[in-house]
Amino acid sequence: MELTLLGTGGPEALPLPDCPCARCALAVGEGARAATAVLVDGVVLLDLTPGVLLAAARAGHTLAGLRLVLLSHPHDGPAVEIPPGLPAPARVPDGQRLTLITGHRVEAVATDAPGTGYAIESPDGLRLLYLPPGCGPAGSAQAQAPYDLVLLDVAGRPDALARLRAVGAVGGTTDVVAVHLGHDAPPPPELARRLAALGARAVPDGATLAVGDYHEVPDVPRRTLVLGGARSGKSAEAERRLAAFPGVLYVATGGRREGDDEWARRVAQHRDRRPSSWRTEETCDLLPLLGDAEGPPLLIDCLALWLTDVMDKADAWSDDAWHDGAEREVRSRVDELAAAWRATRRTVVAVSNEVGSGVVPATSSGRRFRDELGRLNAALAGESEQVLLSVAGRVLAL
Repeated sequence: MELTLLGTGGPEALPLPDCPCARCALAVGEGARAATAVLVDGVVLLDLTPGVLLAAARAGHTLAGLRLVLLSHPHDGPAVEIPPGLPAPARVPDGQRLTLITGHRVEAVATDAPGTGYAIESPDGLRLLYLPPGCGPAGSAQAQAPYDLVLLDVAGRPDALARLRAVGAVGGTTDVVAVHLGHDAPPPPELARRLAALGARAVPDGATLAVGDYHEVPDVPRRTLVLGGARSGKSAEAERRLAAFPGVLYVATGGRREGDDEWARRVAQHRDRRPSSWRTEETCDLLPLLGDAEGPPLLIDCLALWLTDVMDKADAWSDDAWHDGAEREVRSRVDELAAAWRATRRTVVAVSNEVGSGVVPATSSGRRFRDELGRLNAALAGESEQVLLSVAGRVLAL
């Protein structure tokens, strides 16, 4: 099965006319994207978009052999003109199956937002899934064999990819390609970085893909440490990296603070932006979690609060206690965590504060916390496949 992506952008394409934003300014060359339309083996067209004939010609294809034109999502703009000689566009009812004279089999797939997805099987048994913009699979999908290639709105709906993974529709050999890339998607190369963290990729308009061919996507790192200052975007980055994986366990190390309304609001904001499929556990007991080889991906937020708990229990804020055994206790706990981090078989992302670049704390206890957190960060960074630094919402790989 061969696919040609005549467009890979959102329904309004990119750049938007007369839009002065930075995203549109950077949408040049391969960053410019027409509305998503996909030609399958020259016989099926997924979504009829403006300029599709010209797009096909630029890609070296003709639409003369089309047998079926399928619509996947409502079009709010003016009606698209149907080029002469093309079959009338159709939207297939959910669950209905069609068999073409070419041997291709098409099934309409129900989605959780307005639109219709399509599963297409080639005569030689290769399988493709295409979902419309802003859509994931509807309901509780049943377990099934992995598709060979999946096209969906990864940037806008990473949770849809998580649901497909949860039921086995996306496996380790599935090629996941992001389409419907619109105004809200980050520009390249940030787009490529974010997609790679989710096990997906983007291709430019006009790209031709051979379904079933292996395409190497960087492995998702087992251990990722995300550092950053206050409001730098470090927690959002950590959550984004696991948004396309099912059953994530979110480990909140901050605990509850009775009577602190401002802290309660912070916790609520974090909780509200997490996918509903994630579980939350409030604990600082990280060693059993890291030692659970069968557990789902783990997100720990954050190590600075974990260290605060360690120092509280050791009474390490006191100078006298620090020199009377608290130092050894804190260092021992950090060493235990670093060893568990090194040995873990789970996929884990941890967040920590970078506090060594600002004003030197005025108290010895403050300086002690800053120094011990720096040591903790360095210890885990040395045992991580990937370390990221978040600055003003931008992420740097260290």
